[in-house]
Amino acid sequence: MKVKTYHEPASDLPIYAECDILVVGAGAAGHSAAVAAARAGATNIILMERYGYAGGDVTGDYVLMVPKLSWRSLPFVRGIQEEWFDRMEANAPGSTWGPRMSDIGKSDKALMLRWQHKMDTVTHSDPKMLIRSVYFDGPQLEIELDKMLLELDDRIRVLYHSWGTKPIVEDNVVKGVIFESKEGRQAILAKVVIDATGDGDLYRQSGAPYENLSDPLTRSTTTTLAWRVGGVNIDYLLEWRNAHPEEWRALNTEIQSIAGFRTSAPSWDEPNNNCLMFNSHPKMNCASVADLTATEINTRKSIRDIITYCKQACPGAYRDMYLMSIAPQTGTRCSRRLVGEYIMSPNDWAFATKHDDVIAWHSTICRINDCAPIEIPYRSILPCGIDNLLAPGRHMSTDPVAIDWLNLIPQCIGTGQAAGVAAAVAVIKGTGTHDVDIKRVQDILVEQNVPLPRHASVGKEYGELVEEHEYGLYTELAKMARDDPEEFAKYRQP
Repeated sequence: MKVKTYHEPASDLPIYAECDILVVGAGAAGHSAAVAAARAGATNIILMERYGYAGGDVTGDYVLMVPKLSWRSLPFVRGIQEEWFDRMEANAPGSTWGPRMSDIGKSDKALMLRWQHKMDTVTHSDPKMLIRSVYFDGPQLEIELDKMLLELDDRIRVLYHSWGTKPIVEDNVVKGVIFESKEGRQAILAKVVIDATGDGDLYRQSGAPYENLSDPLTRSTTTTLAWRVGGVNIDYLLEWRNAHPEEWRALNTEIQSIAGFRTSAPSWDEPNNNCLMFNSHPKMNCASVADLTATEINTRKSIRDIITYCKQACPGAYRDMYLMSIAPQTGTRCSRRLVGEYIMSPNDWAFATKHDDVIAWHSTICRINDCAPIEIPYRSILPCGIDNLLAPGRHMSTDPVAIDWLNLIPQCIGTGQAAGVAAAVAVIKGTGTHDVDIKRVQDILVEQNVPLPRHASVGKEYGELVEEHEYGLYTELAKMARDDPEEFAKYRQP
């Protein structure tokens, strides 16, 4: 069927501003990029966000837990990610909870019993030990993210309620972005643009190559609209769930039947308020207007029926349950993937690939290497053929399977922080993003509390730990990668 078109007349757009670094999207990647760039010495930064708050999925879709920040006895994910929690604990006591930094790697049975009902706080493999995975209060983080920007307001200009819609490209170099707001359609010129939209909204229009969607069997093919309930007797619920596992599974099955798609029964507790969260996972494309609309409407229409059923099925836990809030934005996972200068794949986990341009060294949720840290290279956020554009976050350069392990909050923050530092170094030294001084970028990242492998200023204990435990490559999946590559190529983690 031929698509009807409308010819938009050419017009002159007002230049809203000129800056050194323009970050489009203030989610985990974009917010971190702006903050890191300012701390690295950049002085004229604009951070643009379509909503009225920073954090993206974290604050807007109740992604209120970040997993796998440690491996065995050491915290491999630090930098701005760990700063979130340090600041919250100092400024809003009680707003974070989970195994403490001092407890990671411990096998204390009492502590593991305390946390075992919460996802990713105890290792899956033996020996069992505690992991640094942090649950937190979303509104308190929303406040803290603003405070981080306000502390740098002489370097960062924040534009909320502004939607970056199209890159300005000349001779394969990005020169700025056209954006829409209540003030109309305008343009911002910039020396470096960071596409932190999560869906490649800018790089897909720049001429940079990209792919669509993730592997259909992975978690990343789903969207989410989270909602929270209060009035739950959490102590009773945990006892009932542990004593009646078959009934708990049946309750989950019926909830999914009512919803019409995979929906998790609420069991993530928050401190002091008997509050739980429901998470839905309809198979939807988060870059499709129709799918985004269906996610919202279909989730909301099932909420009252699910609450009614829960009260009937387990009154001891849910008798007084009531709807507290529905997330203000749809949760998104994967729509587009950059085809960058380096494409990450499961082989990076199975063979502990080392990169000279490493910008993050993260423990992840992948069990191929028992969740051991893997190296993320600068090239994985660097578009091919387009200069002065960086693409950190959940739309970074990976294959259809690896994106499932790299689009979580810690990796968005890590690649965002690196993109901000790289943009600052490029601007200060007068180079393009393809020619950036990567050694200087790495030095600044380490100064910003990011542990990088083989760096002289990073404690030797990090390298010694991964060497001692073979980079986690003692698993059956890693052995499969070495012995049966064809079979390993079929591997997806649910």
